[in-house]
Amino acid sequence: MSKMMMIGSMLGAAAITALGAVATNYNSQKDSQPQWVEIVGSKALTETSTEPQQQCTTKKIAKTAPVEDQHEIAGTVIGAVVGGVLGNQVGGGSGKKLATVAGAAAGGYAGKQVQEDMQRKDVSYQEQQVCKTVQKTVEKTIGYEVRYLHDGELKTTQVSQKPTGRMLLQDGKLMAVEPASS
Repeated sequence: MSKMMMIGSMLGAAAITALGAVATNYNSQKDSQPQWVEIVGSKALTETSTEPQQQCTTKKIAKTAPVEDQHEIAGTVIGAVVGGVLGNQVGGGSGKKLATVAGAAAGGYAGKQVQEDMQRKDVSYQEQQVCKTVQKTVEKTIGYEVRYLHDGELKTTQVSQKPTGRMLLQDGKLMAVEPASS
């Protein structure tokens, strides 16, 4: 090979290498400059989880009043007196005594039953709060999948902010949401 050819080949190789370095440097500078890209579409990326939650309700609770006369003595005595008085109004002679005793016995029994029934119905209502822990399903947005056009190509990435309209692209990453116009 001639000396001139060798020098020409070396100069050609050096020129190609230099042009490649300049092109690479140009492309890397181009990529490092922020560019606006058009957002084509986006969708929220969500995560579903459960968390405990206190759930309370108010219920009316019936409480029977405490009984002061457990053996219903007052009702028995009052019923016997009333029954005896009414029985005394019936008949005459020894029949009158028998009617008084029978009236007192029947009145005592009836008075006891009336007092027992009244004590059973002596109820007061109290409101009471009842709480329980339930698991509530919660869906939380953790980011957004964004489709955008860059150099004629449709690309997809994930970002933390909800995108609108356009975003800045620098070094292959979407950087900031375009400020909303007023």
